[in-house]
Amino acid sequence: MIQRIQSIWLLLAAICISCLLFLPMVKSNLIGGEFYIIASGLYQKVGGINKLIESYLPLLISVSAVAIVCLVNIFNFKRRKLQKKIAYVSIVLMIGLSFWCSVYAKNIPGGLETANYDTGMFLPPLAIALCLLAIRGINRDEQLLRSADRLR
Repeated sequence: MIQRIQSIWLLLAAICISCLLFLPMVKSNLIGGEFYIIASGLYQKVGGINKLIESYLPLLISVSAVAIVCLVNIFNFKRRKLQKKIAYVSIVLMIGLSFWCSVYAKNIPGGLETANYDTGMFLPPLAIALCLLAIRGINRDEQLLRSADRLR
């Protein structure tokens, strides 16, 4: 059913990943202004005005794709084995996305030595944990159905 707990976990994982579109991953304060990286690119904030310096279109597309995979996986509630396989695939995609975000974070002016990690860097591990909780919920549903089949 759609109101199962794994649906909630998968929805929260999709929300966490889609927050990468808005929340900065890395910030750096230099003399020229404040630099920060979100999924769409490298921005510079000078005097309250945000200016796009470099666009990261592949990262933007991959963040959106991983969020959509998690969101679409909610509607596989009738096919639990497929739902579990897609959850494992989304975990692997999130690990790759985390690595890719860290590669792009190295492009911040001043390097990572002067940069501060922000909320966006901690969202992919949180989404991975939420997907693992969804897999645990799917396993519990399978156990419940197996026990109900034994009673018949």
